Amino acid sequence: MLVFSAMGSEESVVVKKNSVLTINLKTNIIDSPTEEQKGLFGFSDKNKSILIYDAIEAINKAKTDDNIKGISIEADQLTAGITQIDDLRNAIQDFKKSGKFVYAYGNAVSQSSYYLGSVADQYYLNPSGMIELKGLATEVTFYKDFADKYGIGIEVIRHGKFKSAVEPFLRNDISPENKEQLSTLLNDIWKNTSSRMAVSRKIDTAQFRTIVDSLYGMIPDLGLKYKLADKLIQKTEYDQLIKSKLNLKDDEKVNKISLGKYVASYSDDEKSGDKVAVLYASGSINGGDNYNDIHSEQYIKYIKDLQNNDKVKAVVFRINSPGGSANASDEILFELQQLKKKKPLIVSFGDYAASGGYYIAMAADKIYSEPNTLTGSIGVFGVIPYFKDLANKNGIRADIVATNANSQYYSSLNGVTPYGVSLITRSVEGTYKRFVHFVTQNRKKTFEQIDNIGGGRVWSGTRAKQIGLVDELGTLNDAVKFAAQKAGLKSSYTVSSYPKRMTPFEQIFKDFNEDDISARVVKSKIGKANYEILQQIVEERKLQSEVKMEMPYQIKID
Repeated sequence: MLVFSAMGSEESVVVKKNSVLTINLKTNIIDSPTEEQKGLFGFSDKNKSILIYDAIEAINKAKTDDNIKGISIEADQLTAGITQIDDLRNAIQDFKKSGKFVYAYGNAVSQSSYYLGSVADQYYLNPSGMIELKGLATEVTFYKDFADKYGIGIEVIRHGKFKSAVEPFLRNDISPENKEQLSTLLNDIWKNTSSRMAVSRKIDTAQFRTIVDSLYGMIPDLGLKYKLADKLIQKTEYDQLIKSKLNLKDDEKVNKISLGKYVASYSDDEKSGDKVAVLYASGSINGGDNYNDIHSEQYIKYIKDLQNNDKVKAVVFRINSPGGSANASDEILFELQQLKKKKPLIVSFGDYAASGGYYIAMAADKIYSEPNTLTGSIGVFGVIPYFKDLANKNGIRADIVATNANSQYYSSLNGVTPYGVSLITRSVEGTYKRFVHFVTQNRKKTFEQIDNIGGGRVWSGTRAKQIGLVDELGTLNDAVKFAAQKAGLKSSYTVSSYPKRMTPFEQIFKDFNEDDISARVVKSKIGKANYEILQQIVEERKLQSEVKMEMPYQIKID
């Protein structure tokens, strides 16, 4: 019954007259098909999860669609990354040139949701609502004292004073270098976002800073007084206001249509002819073969398929990754280099393109970054945990019998031998040199120039453009247009997404195991952000002895 119900026909969508394109709580903006939110048994709703590329195209289409009279933003909590919100905001700003209205309404509004909603012509807030406008902050957790207390040894090898992914295991406070890069990053991102909110709301920059510092948005009357909102009204009154705007009669209903359903009303995945392929790479980079995240075996298949597909004339590689395995990153880069020999390869950065995520971009003909993309982090590290002191305190010890001098260079009970440390250090240094080598080739700079801006440091997209780590500041849509131009394509080309979304039948049987179901249950209970923190603590891959190219943290505008 589950199989046949999941494989049922798609609901046809018709856009009615006097419709309002609506961005609401059900709108889940994703960067890649692999990020689709799924229920307990793996089923997803395409009308709720929408690719950022499709969302932008939908807003652009709505601008000239006579059936769409305006946009209503009704999202208190927005499921989207900072660069995705930037792109949505830009598209809505352009939509306003049509003369159609853009209204927004909120109850308990998160900072990211207000960042999007502030672009509206009018912003309405519930009389007992609030806007959590507070700026950006980060909190770094340290484990060194905990490890020392309980006898857990952690051997760390890294290249780059800014490679702070391992800092929590080495110190019990933040280093000056890490504090410097975090402060620069946060201020870059906040400068971009806060200035845009202030301009949209017609608030002086100095006054806007006072509003944020004082948390005035938390009190609805103060939010109204200081122009964060235009009026305090109930949701029913807001809907009536839209009805009046559309000149509807009392017995007529406002036709609200979500972004997802609007895309479904006109999209056609089976179009023929020349194509620009967008290959999405979202999540951590690992070895192996899996649909979620970026697994090298799976992506090698994708890349080879695109290389051999004659209908695909150009490829845009969309990266939204903080990095991961150095080996897996290297495998993916090699295959992309082969692809580039046959057709144009343009790279577009999402929220993250750091460490391994930056490394795999080094085959690109051209790199587009968003202003708020976290990029760079050109550095390498290895972390090796061992439990000798903890074991000894509890009456456990181990002796080693081996055939060769370094048969047991590492043991979870006895740690790493001095020769093992020196060998891993050579591996880290060699990987770093290989990393910088590919960057010098792509960015046309010397080793010294890249080393000076490398060392594991993470930059905003704006600064990455200034120091030459990327070519242009632009959206995924900009990258697609350039790829088509480079391939000599005109308006007749279509855009195809890879990997393809899984069919309901595939969702049932792919990774349908006890661990996968348990993970979904936990994630649904504690939320995606908390689940990611839990993964960092308990997953073995975070403490493997494998050499890593991984960014130390994530930054969310919430």
